[in-house]
Formats: sequence, C-alpha cells, structure tokens
Amino acid sequence: MVDITQKKNTHRTAIAQAVVQVGNVATITAIKNNTVPKGDVFEMSKAAGFLGIKKTPELLPDCHPLPIEHAKVEYQIDGLTITIKVLVQTFYKTGVEVEAMHGASIVALNMYDMLKPIDKKVSILNIKLLEKTGGKSDLKF
Repeated sequence: MVDITQKKNTHRTAIAQAVVQVGNVATITAIKNNTVPKGDVFEMSKAAGFLGIKKTPELLPDCHPLPIEHAKVEYQIDGLTITIKVLVQTFYKTGVEVEAMHGASIVALNMYDMLKPIDKKVSILNIKLLEKTGGKSDLKF
C-alpha cells in the first residue's frame, strides 16, 4: 500500500459512469412503473452502489480506507440505455476515483441481477471515470 502519511487532507471528488443496455422497451417500462419482480430497480441499485463505495478497501487490497463524506447516484434513460453516474466526495489524503468506479460497477451489476429474469439481453457496456478533483491533479474527460 502506498505511504500517504505525509500527504495533506484536501477536498476530493470523483464522478464515474456505467452504462446498462436493456433488450426491449418493456424492460424500461417495468423499471419506470416499478413492476420488476425483484423490486424497485433504481432504489435497490442505489443502495447497492453505496455499499460498493463504502466497501471498496475491503475488496481492493491497495485502496486506503477513507471517510466517505458524500455519495450520490443518478440515472438517465435514453431509449434502451440507462446511464448511471456516481459522485463520491471526501476530505482526505487520497482520491476517491476507485470508490466512484466501484460504486458505478456495483450499481450496474445490481441492475443486471434484478433485470435478468425479465430481459435476457441486459448488458453492461462500460465503466469509466468522468472527472476527479483534488490532490495533485484535476481531470475532466
């Protein structure tokens, strides 16, 4: 694990994205109408994402445990595509990029798990970092 003992705490943010593609309009309708048999897809997936963010250092051995000050999950539907955006913020010595990407991937995986009984064509297209601030460098893609 990288030594961060000499680093100073700064406000750090990261925004990550994951994209879920469904196979048909009926799946989007079921999500919007909250009729998916496993429950409310957006709320359950948001809760799973928060757990993913918080548990990142338990699963990725080189990630430092850090205080999560704020996290937010947003969804945008465009046709058969659901774009997930995850924001994570902290005031600490190291960034939250991996936590944001891990959160976005867990949201997408939870959506896949909830939707697979009604749509065999659900897929996760990509997971990526969109933006990070704080620390040595800011990045915006």
